[in-house]
Amino acid sequence: MKTLIGKLLFLLSLILASATWASDITMYKHPQCGCCEKWANILRDHGHQVTSKGTYNIEQLKNQMRLPSSLRSCHTAIIGDFIIEGHVPEKTIARFLADTPVGARGLAVPGMPLGSPGMEHPTRKDAYDVLWFDQQGNAQVFEHID
Repeated sequence: MKTLIGKLLFLLSLILASATWASDITMYKHPQCGCCEKWANILRDHGHQVTSKGTYNIEQLKNQMRLPSSLRSCHTAIIGDFIIEGHVPEKTIARFLADTPVGARGLAVPGMPLGSPGMEHPTRKDAYDVLWFDQQGNAQVFEHID
């Protein structure tokens, strides 16, 4: 019984976290990047409102945010005070917002792994790590995805 209640409370926290960021997503990307829009559309399909802002100065923006080069991908999203870098799954963002590690600044999927949201491939799906990072750029695995 306690296990069931715990699972239900965890699911409720994910639902509430998802609801709290539904209208607060701004994504910065290169104007011609199609995979970024695919990622944004996945979030939209989950009921989130995503404002997409194209910029030819995406690297300058990442530099201003002091986002370490080792964490970078093709797009950067802002949800509240958090940075979401790259092709992070929607459910992982919801879990992060529901149970944010102390000192976390955001999540990142460095590079552009095939099979990640927005980078779907018909025959290949790479394993990858979703990293959480702090103000100093220190990163740890938040979730491994096969």
